[in-house]
Amino acid sequence: MGKTYERIDGRLRAFIEEQHIFFTATAPLDGDGTVNLSPKGGSGSFAVVDERTVAYLDFAGSSAETVAHLRENGRITLMWCAFQGPPNIVRVHGRGEAVFRDDPRFPGLLGHFPDVDPALHGLRAVIVVTAELVRDSCGYAVPFMTYDEDRPLHASRFRREDDESLSRYFEKKDHIATSIDGLPGLPLPLPAMPAPVTE
Repeated sequence: MGKTYERIDGRLRAFIEEQHIFFTATAPLDGDGTVNLSPKGGSGSFAVVDERTVAYLDFAGSSAETVAHLRENGRITLMWCAFQGPPNIVRVHGRGEAVFRDDPRFPGLLGHFPDVDPALHGLRAVIVVTAELVRDSCGYAVPFMTYDEDRPLHASRFRREDDESLSRYFEKKDHIATSIDGLPGLPLPLPAMPAPVTE
């Protein structure tokens, strides 16, 4: 049966951090707007920042619906499913923000992802989510599926781009700067990747 949690720690945090994929759901305020559901993966691209805050790396893609919806209204739900081990589903309902490359917080946020080279994936932003409601459910109907490895295709595609060519790639796509429903998406031209923060 479902349970509500006040914070992301202990067993709950361990479960989230062990998963190889999670899903994000967002929507515009317009009731006729397009609801977006996206899979997110890539080892090391998700982090629990503190007991109420999580973050993930927003890599290059062919659209920017999540970014557009967060810019408009901030609503987001993240979901993890146990495809191995005991059945479980965890959802974090909260408020999200896309922190872009030219934001002074961006270099510090990258420190939460020490195992990811952002240059390999065309990093656009860090999505930061403040949890308002954290719940789990049984997950009895979720099938067993085995994780083999991350696909190398994304990194092999975007590692050859520099900041300028990546910005040109985004400018050619229909739904990067503007969402499917006409909302502002990724600000372009893409700012240069800032230098990492060193201690």
